[in-house]
Amino acid sequence: MAHLLAVIAGGNFSTLAVLAAEALRKAAQRDKHRLDIEIRLGGQVQSPLAASELDSAEAVLLIGEGDHEDSRFGSLRRSVVSLEEVLNDPHAVLRRGLSAAASPAPTPAPVPASGPLRIVGITSCPTGIAHTFMAAEAVQQGGMALGHAVRIETQGSVGARDTLTADEIKAADLVIIAADTQVELSRFVGKRLYQSGTKAAIGGGAAFITQALAEATVYGADQAGSDSTESLSEQVAHLKAERRGQMSGPYRHLMTGVSFMLPFVVAGGLLIAVAFALGGIYAYDDAHAGTLAHALFQIGAKGAFTLMVPALAGYIAFSIADRPGIAPGMIGGVMASTLGAGFLGGIVAGFIAGYSVAWMNCSIRLHRNLEGLKPVLILPVLGTLITGLLMIYVVGGPVAEILAALTAWLKSMQASSAIVLGLIIGAMMAFDMGGPVNKAAYAFSTALISSEVYGPMAAAMAAGMVPPLALALACRLFPDRFTTDEREAGKAAAVLGLAFITEGAIPFAARDPLRVIPSLMVGAAVTGAIVMSVGSEQRVPHGGVFVLPIPNAVTHLGGYVAALVVGTIVSAVLLRVLKKPV
Repeated sequence: MAHLLAVIAGGNFSTLAVLAAEALRKAAQRDKHRLDIEIRLGGQVQSPLAASELDSAEAVLLIGEGDHEDSRFGSLRRSVVSLEEVLNDPHAVLRRGLSAAASPAPTPAPVPASGPLRIVGITSCPTGIAHTFMAAEAVQQGGMALGHAVRIETQGSVGARDTLTADEIKAADLVIIAADTQVELSRFVGKRLYQSGTKAAIGGGAAFITQALAEATVYGADQAGSDSTESLSEQVAHLKAERRGQMSGPYRHLMTGVSFMLPFVVAGGLLIAVAFALGGIYAYDDAHAGTLAHALFQIGAKGAFTLMVPALAGYIAFSIADRPGIAPGMIGGVMASTLGAGFLGGIVAGFIAGYSVAWMNCSIRLHRNLEGLKPVLILPVLGTLITGLLMIYVVGGPVAEILAALTAWLKSMQASSAIVLGLIIGAMMAFDMGGPVNKAAYAFSTALISSEVYGPMAAAMAAGMVPPLALALACRLFPDRFTTDEREAGKAAAVLGLAFITEGAIPFAARDPLRVIPSLMVGAAVTGAIVMSVGSEQRVPHGGVFVLPIPNAVTHLGGYVAALVVGTIVSAVLLRVLKKPV
């Protein structure tokens, strides 16, 4: 049984602080650990830590932004986390504290003793829209609050913006990567670097930077001195250290693949919709050969959609094994399409290629002069061979049967089962508003487009617009339920909702999660159920209401819009009922 301390600086978020404390207590009780918690709110301290508790503790969790008075903890190991991280997964936060307690104190890389630091960083998320820029803004504001100079490069849906220069990287004291996708890190070799997801940065920029300063390690330093006599265990340890914080399991790799697949889905879906608008639903037929509609269909269906699964598989493998994994992954994706395994086969191929190449990269030891052959010859060839053979002889057939059964079931759904699926997708889209549950529903719906199943995508996008639109409407109709700042934020939420950026509801949910989140989930679930029940289909995976005027982009448009309006009103009314007057 370990003994941990937790200091929660809640600031203005008193409700979140109490919820976080309760969540940590339950997690500690379940795992039979001792946890003493101090809550600091607006200058007041609840359950202050005693001197005896400080002496016997093994590590301390510093939670939230504010003054933790951490000078009293001396050499006690610290772990800095945000309130949002605790509420999302208290067991993971507790494990982080236990890990800090068990591990020896690391030797920190050199950092300037005093004065403002020069910090550079990159933010990126699967869709490259909301979380990318929210994380960048949070880090920049956190840096300003701490007196540091911060420059952030955003790798969004339109590519990199505010790209870091070589001189800026060279002069930087710290590099911060807040990304939910794979980010190219070769230009940061030799720099102090810290990696995490975007949600940690959004949850508290100042706390995030403080944690980065405490836990950053020199990226690539282990590679300079490695040679062919290094043991396999040492190479595995080095690989883990290099990818700490970036590899957070299969979900991260899947989201990287989805983010690179999205442009193909958007381009193909829009071109097919325009082809149908110009030449009717039979624009693909040979009778229309030579027409513009037929040409657009060929580009969308035979071009963009053909590359969807290879892109998905290739960049899943890239996320796991870096550039040597791209070729085996994409070739495995092509094999999945050829074998009829579709996007499910592409996902499997991506993971097979990625993990096999990563394992071979650690296992195959060559003389230093021959190491250059691995990324361009040995790894791509062997990775492709392993992935291709497994897809043909082991994986492809069973996965193709599973996909065929799933597709047949989705296409044959009657009213009752369609409504249930719509309820589930809608509720998931509003549960964490851009988090793992939301992204799982979105990725599932997007991937089905490659199998010509378009109903779930319609439900996902309509439901994803409900949370910010409902909050904007509630701020307008029931202003006494919201603060002045929230009413101002409601105006921006309306625009974000129309553009299918569910994250516009996050500030409201963070302040009052127990009332806001259930209200939004109910309205989004209603919207998803109505969309599925009217048989609406959507060929484009993003764009919000701005894609609705495009002919055939969304079918049964009247029912789709009605579902969006009804769900928005339902959530707004529930917000009025559940939220107390300010």
